[in-house]
Amino acid sequence: MRELRGAEAASAICTDAMRQTAELIERGIAPCLGVVRIGDDAADAAYERGIRKRFDAAGAKVESICLSADCTQEEAEEAIAKLAADDSVHGILLFMPLPKHLDADRLRTLIPAEKDADGANPLSAGLLMGGRDCFAPCTAEAVIRLIEHYKIDLGGKNVCIIGRSNVVGKPLGLLLLGKNATVTVCHTATRNLAAHTLNADIIIASAGKPEMITADMVAERSILIDVGINTVDGKLCGDIAAEACQKAAAYTPVPGGVGALTTAVLLMHTVQAAMRAQKE
Repeated sequence: MRELRGAEAASAICTDAMRQTAELIERGIAPCLGVVRIGDDAADAAYERGIRKRFDAAGAKVESICLSADCTQEEAEEAIAKLAADDSVHGILLFMPLPKHLDADRLRTLIPAEKDADGANPLSAGLLMGGRDCFAPCTAEAVIRLIEHYKIDLGGKNVCIIGRSNVVGKPLGLLLLGKNATVTVCHTATRNLAAHTLNADIIIASAGKPEMITADMVAERSILIDVGINTVDGKLCGDIAAEACQKAAAYTPVPGGVGALTTAVLLMHTVQAAMRAQKE
């Protein structure tokens, strides 16, 4: 079996982003991501540190607005509006999920599509469905970038996605269709999941259920891509069992697989947004 590690693909993305960032800086433009983080969730704070590290290495900037968990809807809207109106900010990332008293749908719609670095605005989802130019959610695009980096042909392949979330399963299905894959999206109501996975050339697990894909559910020819990140007995694991990975033709590890690409894709989107803004 072949291990498909994310670091190698992320490095290739970042190399291109660094070159483009240097070109923009020569023109007096520093690509900048505006981050809105509400509350003091430790995982969110750690992810933001990872973003900063990635952006600093490329010469790009990150501007953060941190609000307390009990902030008002008006305060949250003002934070996004401030970044949306700032021409020096090229991408916007709103950390999710939000405290329950906030209207997440309303806040997502305030992110301009041209700055929607993580594809959060429903307008971006509509553009993606129509095959129009837009930014897809970073995790969904990270899967595509990893597949392309390892030169895995998608044309006509049977791809089974497990999970139908708005940030991975649904947008990933559209991205795969755009690459001429034959896509099946499975979910909690799917009957006989194994019948779908055994027929798949590529299985993409994004259900958030530890080791739900077992060895008897995959064929030896299958390529397994694990988007799940779970903690079991203090250890990280994915949605695909280790025995299934050992049986398959190729697999992504957890950690070290798709997750390694997400901040690289976020950087790429921010740099692309800066380049488009410079041309306007």
